[in-house]
Amino acid sequence: MPFEIICDILFIGGDNYMNTQEIIFELRTKNGLSQEELAEKVFVTRQAVSRWENGETVPNTETLKLLSKLFDVSINTLLGSPRKLICQCCGMPLEDELISKETDGMFNEDYCKWCYNEGKFVYSSIEELTDFLINHFCNENFPPEQAREYYSQTLQKLNHWKK
Repeated sequence: MPFEIICDILFIGGDNYMNTQEIIFELRTKNGLSQEELAEKVFVTRQAVSRWENGETVPNTETLKLLSKLFDVSINTLLGSPRKLICQCCGMPLEDELISKETDGMFNEDYCKWCYNEGKFVYSSIEELTDFLINHFCNENFPPEQAREYYSQTLQKLNHWKK
């Protein structure tokens, strides 16, 4: 799903995030699905979809996974983006189009698509990642020495590199 549509779905009038019921309704209607068609695709009843859209219930974990895959959005997006996701390898803020996917197509909300690709980590060491980041993100305002110090302090705090 294009990033612009995700932004339209997540935000109403500026800073007001939508909640799960509104997001499911918007994704369903933008994809031209009836409640019954959506229900069939995620193996629930039409009444279950209606209850989600009325805010009476929220989908269970397994159904959220199916909705995530069907609409190509993260579970975090389906839940109204309650937490700010960052890559636990490089520290990049994660939006749906940057989140890595597992080999089965499911989102892995812990990593960006550049650090974790097709079920494998791209960088074998924190030094390898640091060298890559320095080569690509240094400039006159962020010289290599400053960048190396910053990354050596920051990366080790991320879950992937904690020892």
